Amino acid sequence: MIAFIKGTVAAAAADHVIIENQGIGYSVFVPATVIEQIPPVGESVKLYTYMHVREDLLQLYGFLTHEDMEIFQMLLSVSGIGPKGALAILSTISPDDLRFAVLAGDSKTISKAPGIGGKTAQRLIIELKDKIQIEDAWELAAKRENVGGAGKAEYAGSPVRQDAIEALTALGYGAAEAAKAVKAVEITPDMETETVLKEALRHIGRM
Repeated sequence: MIAFIKGTVAAAAADHVIIENQGIGYSVFVPATVIEQIPPVGESVKLYTYMHVREDLLQLYGFLTHEDMEIFQMLLSVSGIGPKGALAILSTISPDDLRFAVLAGDSKTISKAPGIGGKTAQRLIIELKDKIQIEDAWELAAKRENVGGAGKAEYAGSPVRQDAIEALTALGYGAAEAAKAVKAVEITPDMETETVLKEALRHIGRM
């Protein structure tokens, strides 16, 4: 198994990149979100990879973080979702938003991915909900934004933050949209849910 590839970006297309390492070009399928973040041709990149093997096929799927590769593997564990379906989901929904959507039971957001209907989205939520922890989801989101010290990273799993998300979803906002808005709020230990909710609504107005 190839755990990761580190090399030079030789080419990039809509759904894959070619990474050159020691004279060998590796074709790696990646989500659209990775294509947007991949360095320009000629620069170095490291992709964590999943190898999909069939009798007549061998394909590599790549991600910029090990955690993103893990959520891809979780999607593969859902009955009825293969590598292409999992890639379509992560091309439509960021890994962070997907985690929050699963935790909130937001099948509407998940079913926006091509080829993923309402029933498949519901099944995905049922099969993954126990595998994703809210504290881990917030920690990964904060890590991705490179937030250090106090504030969003320290209070990522606070009840106030979760209450604010639930209040927004009760108002009719999607779980992913609500999580993104609350995540943007700089939360301090003395803040109340109402204050966080008001700040989150201001962020939604600017989205």
